Amino acid sequence: MRGTMTADETSRSENQLQDEGAEIAALETQFDIVRYMRRKCEEYGLKYFVVFTLPGFEAEKLSAYSIVSNWPQEVLAKYDALRMVRHSAGIRKLRLTTVPFSYDMREWIGESSEQADFSELLALMTNHGMLVGHFFPVHDALGNRGAVVWGGDSASLGRDERLMLQMISVHLFNRLAEIGSAWKSGQVVLTDREIQCLSWTAAGKTSLEIAEILGLSEHTVNHYLNQVTRKLEAVNRTQAVVKAIRRGLIA
Repeated sequence: MRGTMTADETSRSENQLQDEGAEIAALETQFDIVRYMRRKCEEYGLKYFVVFTLPGFEAEKLSAYSIVSNWPQEVLAKYDALRMVRHSAGIRKLRLTTVPFSYDMREWIGESSEQADFSELLALMTNHGMLVGHFFPVHDALGNRGAVVWGGDSASLGRDERLMLQMISVHLFNRLAEIGSAWKSGQVVLTDREIQCLSWTAAGKTSLEIAEILGLSEHTVNHYLNQVTRKLEAVNRTQAVVKAIRRGLIA
């Protein structure tokens, strides 16, 4: 009987893993992922999450490496102002292990406070109920390392819950990498002329000036810029420039 129950539990767990993986694979945007992670927080009795690529030793701000997060803005601002990314015991450990671990934030900040006073940050995190962090080291298909950290005010995570969150974290990080790649390219193809015209627009040149630089008519330059604006689903040239830069289409 006992063996049958164990087999049933294993089967249920495998089915849940498959269901979660399929749901994550169907998420299309970062906003979808944020909504999914909020729902998981409710299911597991957690409150906060942050997904980030692993900061280098020279890093100063976690926000520069964060992909998605629901941390309170004042906490993240204080974290970055104190350059905690350089002092964090959690990030130091992430560089040394691929095994999930948890930290009581009061101990974590205590271990980080040998040379600085982080009491204000601790007070902020305590007020927001950010007392425990569950760290899951992850990497994407290209080997880029990162972490998914789930947090709240409780340290209680059962073995099965931890295993499920580890699987979810791995899938989320890889899905974010896929979404990021698609978003950067946006499946938008610009011609050389369109890129040239948009790049000169980004440099502050008018259509007439661009025409003189490229040896085109002003009408032709406007045509290229209108095409780019349409392809990027922008409302004007300024927004087209911003979108193109964010997607890596122009420097």
